[in-house]
Amino acid sequence: MTLIDAAALTRRRASDPGAITRAWKDRRRSERPADGRLLIVAADHPARGALGVRDNARAMASRADLLERLAVALRRPGVDGVLGTADILEDLLLSGLLEGKVVVGSMNRGGLQGAEFEFDDRWTGYDAETLAGNGLDGGKMLTRICLEDEDTARVLESTGAAVTALSKRGLMAMVEPFLSVRVAPDRVRNVLDPDSVIKSIQIAAGLGATSAHTWLKLPVVDDMHRVLDSTTLPSLLLGGDPVGDPDQIYRQWADALEHPTAVGLVIGRALLYPADNDVAKAVDIAAGLVHQQATQVGVA
Repeated sequence: MTLIDAAALTRRRASDPGAITRAWKDRRRSERPADGRLLIVAADHPARGALGVRDNARAMASRADLLERLAVALRRPGVDGVLGTADILEDLLLSGLLEGKVVVGSMNRGGLQGAEFEFDDRWTGYDAETLAGNGLDGGKMLTRICLEDEDTARVLESTGAAVTALSKRGLMAMVEPFLSVRVAPDRVRNVLDPDSVIKSIQIAAGLGATSAHTWLKLPVVDDMHRVLDSTTLPSLLLGGDPVGDPDQIYRQWADALEHPTAVGLVIGRALLYPADNDVAKAVDIAAGLVHQQATQVGVA
């Protein structure tokens, strides 16, 4: 059964572009889950030119296939929302899949994967005014910190300004920080040892004129409980490129979610492109980890 009619989306976009504005206005907004935790599906990778999953460099190249996988995920119980760029979110919107969901817009997509300007990660996506005007719930900022690259200073300044702008509108400011290094002219690597992640958290937490609406999006690394001890900001755990044993990855998520600072997951490729290609199964496991765990960590 096909859940998304990609051809119909193209026809509607061509004949009635105003349908998107009307659909945002008419959309039923989300109500946060009673347990205070979130499972959000991430789908903003393509706009950075990052189409690969594991050893398939073109895994996300088909928009129809990606939308179909997103439709499967968003229809599963326990999935609270989605993170994406405007093009993907608007396809989901027109398909009726954002009703009652938490919707977070991706703000900076300028640092294209493999580019010599990758650290010059400019704001080429959503802005706070549009997020608020369309009734979205927040904005997400990738904030890679390279101490050897002068572009980092502009990224920090832009992230701080966006955090402030989102907070003034009462929207979630989702900051995804990394300490990063350039290991080749066309390759950037995020440094994922616990102390480097802790340092990135401390830098990110201080950005903006207030942290009242700041949430962090953090990688799952070794010694994760010590990492999470470094902040009081609500933190969502990310999945990254799903390499390795899926069961081991789930165990790592489950362990990290025992910490009270970890309030959910923001997962993209690991749920949308699981090793066995069973999207519904992967999403159901993640939903169980997020929402069943709440009673164990005392979240009301």
